[in-house]
Amino acid sequence: MALNTIAYAEILQTALDKKAVADLTSGFMDANAGQVIYDGGNSIKIPKMSMTGLMEYDRDNGYVTGSVTLEYEKKTMTMDRGTGFQLDSQDVNESNFIASATTVAGEFQRTQVVPEVDAYRYSRIAALAAAYAISYTVDSLTVFDALMDDITKVRDIVGENEEIVISINGLVKGQIEKLKSFERVVSVGEFSAGEITTKVKKIDNAVLLPVPSTRMKDAYVFADGKTEGQKTGGFTAAADAKQINWIVMPKRAAIAVCKQDKMKIFDPEHYWKADAWFITYRKYHDLWIKDNMLETVRPNIQPAATTTQTPPSTGTEG
Repeated sequence: MALNTIAYAEILQTALDKKAVADLTSGFMDANAGQVIYDGGNSIKIPKMSMTGLMEYDRDNGYVTGSVTLEYEKKTMTMDRGTGFQLDSQDVNESNFIASATTVAGEFQRTQVVPEVDAYRYSRIAALAAAYAISYTVDSLTVFDALMDDITKVRDIVGENEEIVISINGLVKGQIEKLKSFERVVSVGEFSAGEITTKVKKIDNAVLLPVPSTRMKDAYVFADGKTEGQKTGGFTAAADAKQINWIVMPKRAAIAVCKQDKMKIFDPEHYWKADAWFITYRKYHDLWIKDNMLETVRPNIQPAATTTQTPPSTGTEG
């Protein structure tokens, strides 16, 4: 039975991994972790290269020697999240376990894991790039100009050939789409997030990715499951959280890392606590932006006095 249980876990995990990338609006950030070095524990190293520029060539003495420096930014992972589900053996027999477990795990990932990971990533980006954040009250007359200004500022740094992503609050996107100025510059193109390619709208060739407004706050409380008021788990917007209108940045700027996304399944014969199947889910993750990329990230955030436009998230989406 133990071998079968391991097989069940692998089947479920593979399906969940593929679905997570598709459901996460921030899924494209995971592809940026390819060069990250994991040393074990809670530490990773992100490579950063710097080099000297062109110098005057001397016809007698030849080239002036330049230099290349490869450094590693050491980062600490902080988000270690997990939970377990118990399915009574009388409710689930072995023959239909996969169907029942897939339903439970899939719904958990869709309504809990994906919204929380997205919310953490966007709030984390807003915190890391706070020095470049702009406070802006959404106004139907000026919102499009404000967005175009942020795109221009990022492009002025990275150039025209860099792929730009706009992670935009779904409510703000709705406002912009009503404007005639939007109709004049919008186009449709392809966008890749890992192995998944989808059709997306683009503004001035910058990818427009809508994000539910509940996932676009600049601060959240991630429940520990133990403290009073946090025993149901999940996440909620912090009391002083501000609404993020959008984040404009190069596609490669944010590096999302997930080192543990393990599912374990214990059958009724090996689960000591009850006559039941027990499914565990753990996600160990974090996000960073290289120091030399911070200036290319532009969070646009509502002033504190106007943060009542959407209710705080409960960590559950229908």
